[in-house]
Amino acid sequence: MDEDEILSDELAALAAVAGGWGGLTRFVAKLMRKNVHEIDLVVALPFDDTVEHVAHVLGRAGRRVDAVSEPGEGQRTIRVVAGGGFGGMNPVVVTALVTKGGASDSQVRLRAAAKEGLIRQRAGERTAARLAALLDT
Repeated sequence: MDEDEILSDELAALAAVAGGWGGLTRFVAKLMRKNVHEIDLVVALPFDDTVEHVAHVLGRAGRRVDAVSEPGEGQRTIRVVAGGGFGGMNPVVVTALVTKGGASDSQVRLRAAAKEGLIRQRAGERTAARLAALLDT
């Protein structure tokens, strides 16, 4: 499932819980602009330890929507939906691509995407920065 579908489904679910029309919300969400931010990190851990560390940090930040996948040899993808924006009410899809580096380090590409309404909250940008700080420690 791609991040636009995940974001539309999450916003529709929020609308349904609030007594709104989930179907209409899903349609409108597909038309909304998206705030996306990517950050590249080097983590000073071997590949398997980095995958475990990233999965732990992202797991604490949100709900996993995809299992850890293997897009290629020496790579793992981890995806969660976290809360961002005002009060953490805006769903943010966070995808981490962990790539095997040298013997003692790995690269992580962190991508966070959120839908933007009339008021720009930059939820994707802020969530990426917050999670990158947690991964860097």
